[in-house]
Amino acid sequence: MEETLKTRIQQALAGLGIETATEAILLEYPADMAHGDYSTNIAMVLAKKIGKNPKELAGEIVNAINLTPALSWLGEGGIQIAGPGFINFYMKRSFFADQLASATKENWGTTGSFSGKKILVEHSSPNLFKPFHIGHLMNNTIGESIVRLARASGATVTTMSFPSDISLGVAKAIFILVEKGTTVDEATPVSLLGDAYVEGVKRYDEDETVHARVKEIADNLYAGIDTPELQLFTLCKKINMEYFVGVTTKLGSHFDSYVYESEAGVTGKELVVSNTPAVFTESEGAVVYIPADDAKLHTAVFLNSQGNPTYEAKDLGLLSIKFEREHPDTSIFITDGQQVSHFAVVLDAARHITPEWAEKSLHRYHGRMSFKGQKMSSRLGGVPLVEDIVGAVVEEVKEKNPDVDIATAQTIALAAIKYTILKSQAGKNINFDPDTSLSFEGDSGPYLQYTAVRAGSLIKKAADAGIAPAVTGREVAGAEILEKYITRFPGVVELSQSEWTPHYLVTYLTELAQAFNSWYGQGKIIDEDVDATSARLLVVDAVRNTLTRGLWMLGIEVPERM
Repeated sequence: MEETLKTRIQQALAGLGIETATEAILLEYPADMAHGDYSTNIAMVLAKKIGKNPKELAGEIVNAINLTPALSWLGEGGIQIAGPGFINFYMKRSFFADQLASATKENWGTTGSFSGKKILVEHSSPNLFKPFHIGHLMNNTIGESIVRLARASGATVTTMSFPSDISLGVAKAIFILVEKGTTVDEATPVSLLGDAYVEGVKRYDEDETVHARVKEIADNLYAGIDTPELQLFTLCKKINMEYFVGVTTKLGSHFDSYVYESEAGVTGKELVVSNTPAVFTESEGAVVYIPADDAKLHTAVFLNSQGNPTYEAKDLGLLSIKFEREHPDTSIFITDGQQVSHFAVVLDAARHITPEWAEKSLHRYHGRMSFKGQKMSSRLGGVPLVEDIVGAVVEEVKEKNPDVDIATAQTIALAAIKYTILKSQAGKNINFDPDTSLSFEGDSGPYLQYTAVRAGSLIKKAADAGIAPAVTGREVAGAEILEKYITRFPGVVELSQSEWTPHYLVTYLTELAQAFNSWYGQGKIIDEDVDATSARLLVVDAVRNTLTRGLWMLGIEVPERM
């Protein structure tokens, strides 16, 4: 329907002598449904360019649309002009009711907006020797949702992670393990390696006498020289990666490939050397990138005075590997918001080497997560690890719902955490409050799960009585608003895809659940009138499927019962 409306608006504009691509015509859903079912601001966008009053231009567009054959889906409200020049469309109820059957299908919400495109998503990149912490959890949640939104767009999606395997910090950890004679085998917990990392950093900062030995270890690791330290490092790397795969699998993620920092460092150094002095500049023994004065970016070191690649060079190398290996139409990567300026410089430098690396790369970033409540804070302390966070939230679920089994409690806990992360706009800091985040009654992931389970239970109950959802031609009393919400789902998914921002979908699903529960409370769904019951069940099934599909796109599972 949206494309039909855009085409008619475009044709109306052409009749007025205004040429506009359909892509430039934005259709939105009014927040207040009393203001129409679709709305466009195209008159306000174009008015200044052509020297007309926006409201006057809106009137001309509406008149031009009305001169062509009537839109069969328009209701009594027709097309109206509001405010400074918004054009609002009011649809027949039958338009929404006719789409309910589509809303029960398996592919509901699949848009095709990126059909034929190849999208690469890099996220959840771990620091080896460090357990998966809260920052990684936020990164994984956002990254996995973007992956699923991309798949729902019809794109071919490849997932990648970028583990940090070799660094001076890793050398410090290896130094501590060797000095203490720590026995490391495949059963060694990652926490022990993490402790060695922390101790190594502290020791290095406090004792200059260990600097030479740590540097020697780092140089040998970079060079791949076969030493006992390299063998220890190789084993530690294996332990870390098995741990990483285990944690991310439990979170619902899978990675098609890994590019290690050590590999990207080699590629990055080669790029810097081969593009000096054309792009990079030698300065005091190092190699730096100096952005143009108007770029408002900082100067950054790409090779240090020892000739080793910095994080900037490694990320440049990663860009090269991504595009040479995968050839994506769009490469999306997710990081902490504190790295925005870092990547702005890297992409600016890349633009001078191979422009498409920068043009086809999209940086999405997140803020920080904190925890409200004395019990949560005391349980987690310092920098919370993923296992600790999930475990603490599972305990909260069990306290609030003692009858829930542990598997369901874990599913609910993950829903609460992921919903809290995804409902905020990109880069915003968020706060996890167990009282609201775990509620079955409000703005929460468990609330959406509960609503989907409730809808599914109604379908099963009716099936036991021999009644199934069906198109009967009967209007469902009180379901007008709910039908409109259901119909909006593909458009909201497409909006989330176009901006790669899941929070639009989160807001929509919450409003849909609220509308359903309000309608559910108005009267019986199942009664002796089979045709009326089947018609109501079709609405219920459409809600169930929409919630389930939408939650899947957010990386949230719907349990069988709650």
